[in-house]
Amino acid sequence: MQASHTATNPSPAVSPDAFDEIDAILDDLRTRNDETPQWEFCEGAMAALICCRRAISADEYLDLLLGVAPESASAQEHAESEGRFADAAQRQRFMDIWTMRWEEIANALSKEIESLDDENAYQPEVMDVRGAIASLSDAERAELGDEAIPSFAQVWALGFMFVVENWPEEWAPPKDKDAAKWLDAALESVVALTEDDTETPEVSPFSDDTPPTMSKARVNAFADAMWAVYDLYELWRGVGPRVETVRKVAAPGRNAVCSCGSGKKFKKCCGAS
Repeated sequence: MQASHTATNPSPAVSPDAFDEIDAILDDLRTRNDETPQWEFCEGAMAALICCRRAISADEYLDLLLGVAPESASAQEHAESEGRFADAAQRQRFMDIWTMRWEEIANALSKEIESLDDENAYQPEVMDVRGAIASLSDAERAELGDEAIPSFAQVWALGFMFVVENWPEEWAPPKDKDAAKWLDAALESVVALTEDDTETPEVSPFSDDTPPTMSKARVNAFADAMWAVYDLYELWRGVGPRVETVRKVAAPGRNAVCSCGSGKKFKKCCGAS
């Protein structure tokens, strides 16, 4: 089932064909591992990774995100793994498109904008699933059964929080109280999007010609979450990476027995220098 997408940023642009291609790769991965996420989930995770306090390498996050065998796995392990790329070329193509989108988002978040309508603003690739289903015939909708339909940008937010929850140390509150409040408020805005939109639909996000599929409250929540992404990006760039606490090991007293086992006093042994 195809659903509408938001417009992408102008440069460097990931073409609609490239998005279709990466969707197809994920569909293929899903034939071997039904827990492989949709692109919208990946898009949310990517935004979080770009905002993250520490630069996390693809070697650390990609296999966990997609549920695939590590690139370092043996040929037999790849063959036995439920989640795996078809071949090295498919994995490389996925990473090529992934990197283009990464640069696109990072470029957008690095720019100062006054409005989310700015052509340079970050516009996540999210689907209006409810809108797509509303456009189906009664028979087609009946075939979907009672499967839960995600609210607008809900899957994106779940992907974002996937990164927060799997690397909690990188999202721990900074010591500065104002910065900690800033972090908490921003994450609360993203978490709000993980909830269902249960209010009366009044807005169609992509076209005025289609039935409304989201509430005005959801529109506001989505905008808050997008500003929160900018806040998080700026926050961690200002705070900087975590600095590990260095604990100095206390040296023995000069008249104490040296810890090396020589039986001599420390001052006559290792402490002589």
